[in-house]
Amino acid sequence: MGVLENKRRARFFYKYLSQVYDEINPYIWNEEMRDTAMSMIDIQQDDMVLDVGCGTGFATEALIERSDNVYGLDQSAHQLENAWKKLGKHDPVTFTFGDAERLPFASDTFDVVWSSGSIEYWPNPVLALREFNRVLKPGGEVLVVGPNNPETTVMEKLADAIMLFYGKAEADRMFTEAGFTHIDHTLMGPEYKPEVAIVTTAQAPDFETS
Repeated sequence: MGVLENKRRARFFYKYLSQVYDEINPYIWNEEMRDTAMSMIDIQQDDMVLDVGCGTGFATEALIERSDNVYGLDQSAHQLENAWKKLGKHDPVTFTFGDAERLPFASDTFDVVWSSGSIEYWPNPVLALREFNRVLKPGGEVLVVGPNNPETTVMEKLADAIMLFYGKAEADRMFTEAGFTHIDHTLMGPEYKPEVAIVTTAQAPDFETS
């Protein structure tokens, strides 16, 4: 487990990163990548949408253009403060301080769960993904963006000492263990690093039609 796959350390890390996050983020996860990922899921205007690990609201800003019912959750009070400044605490987004592994929402609440740049800090990714499955309505969609494995073994070991990096096979395992179906992966990134991110889409079981 990496150094930052610890909730206390991650909160401390973001206490300082939040001050420059919006300036650094575009070099790794930019608007074009975000919008391309958005096109991979079907969001209707009346859908209930949850952004887990919403941070300063970078993805949330795009989600509220597609849905009137967007909720954002993050474990970093400092990141949320920046999101509040941009979007307000309650309108057009309802922001909540909370933990991806213990979502404070009822089962079968959301049509879509989105999470970008958060999974790498979760101590137990499968537990968090099971929570995503729980709060999704049957047949609901999930999209998770995480860091793709580095190209070399040495860099992979170094990266894993910091936080979670994973490839398609590991993503398959995690999402399958969490109970998702229709799992698919796409690699993307900025021009200088076109495969830095792995975008996984999947579907909660649709018990009504299975």
